[in-house]
Amino acid sequence: MPEGKKGLSRLPMQTLQDIPEPNADAREITALVKESGRITGYQLSDGQILSKEEGVQLAKQGGIRGVGVATRNGSEYLKSLPDESEGNNLSNLPSIKQ
Repeated sequence: MPEGKKGLSRLPMQTLQDIPEPNADAREITALVKESGRITGYQLSDGQILSKEEGVQLAKQGGIRGVGVATRNGSEYLKSLPDESEGNNLSNLPSIKQ
């Protein structure tokens, strides 16, 4: 568990299995791709759209900032790093259809 990450709440961090260190050129997620209410992918700050699996792999490589990797029912997904702001939570981002 990383120590000293400014403004990050420790309890929600424990739900993340991996917190990759973002690269200097890491992008941010700007929108969620949804089909029938389920997240199927992510739109990045450069306009690129990735599947959920591609997003997880890119985040693990440090290509996406502000997220960690969590697992639910054996499936990996991205989750916002908990901080003092609600505005940057993935659940508050706009949804798009691919």
